[in-house]
Amino acid sequence: MGMAAEPRFHVLAVDDSLIDRKLIEKLLKNSSYQVTTVDSGSKALEFLGLHENDPNTPFVSPNGHQEVEVNLIITDYCMPGMTGYDLLKKIKESSSLRNIPVVIMSSENVPSRINRCLEEGAEEFFLKPVQIADVKRLKPHMMKAKNKDHEQEIQENQEKQEAESEESEKSEPESQPPQQQQQQQQSNNNNKRKALEEGLSPDRTRPRYSGLTVV
Repeated sequence: MGMAAEPRFHVLAVDDSLIDRKLIEKLLKNSSYQVTTVDSGSKALEFLGLHENDPNTPFVSPNGHQEVEVNLIITDYCMPGMTGYDLLKKIKESSSLRNIPVVIMSSENVPSRINRCLEEGAEEFFLKPVQIADVKRLKPHMMKAKNKDHEQEIQENQEKQEAESEESEKSEPESQPPQQQQQQQQSNNNNKRKALEEGLSPDRTRPRYSGLTVV
C-alpha cells in the first residue's frame, strides 16, 4: 500500500505502430512510470484536452488545472496524419501545455530532422528501438519541468498578492480624506468654542462678586 501511495510520473506515449507502443509501454512501466498510450497525434491532443484547431483552449477542471496531469510526452516522428513534429509544435504553441517535456522517437537517423525537432523544443531525439538507457534519461526532464511549474506557481501567487496589496493601498487614501477633513473641521469648531468660553468667562464672573456688599 505504501508503494501505491507514492507519486509517479505520468508519460503519454504516442506511436501508430502497435509493436512499438507495446515496447515503449513495457520499458516505461518497468521504470515505475504511469503510462498512457495512443496511436495518433490527434488522439494525444484529445487526451490532453487540447482542441486541435485552437491550441490555447484546453479543457480544464473547475480548479483551473488540467484534468489529467501528464509529465512527459514521447512520440514517434513518422505517423500518418499528424507527425510527431506537428504534435510537438501544437504542444509548444499551447500556453497551458508548453512546459510539458516532449521526446521524439524515430527509426531513421536524419540529422536535419533531429535538429528541427530540437530547435522546436524537443528535449531528446531517440533512435528506435528505444533502450532502457534511453528511458533513464527521461526523469531529469520531468523533474526539471515539475520544479519549473512549482516556481511559476509561486511567482503567480506572489504577483497576485502584490496586485491585491496595491489595490488595497489605492482604495484607502480615497476614503480617508473626507473623514480626516470632517474631523479637522470638528476640531477647529471645538477650539473656537473653547476660546470663546475662556474669553467670556472672566467678564461674566466679575460682576457677580463686585456687586456683593459686606454688612
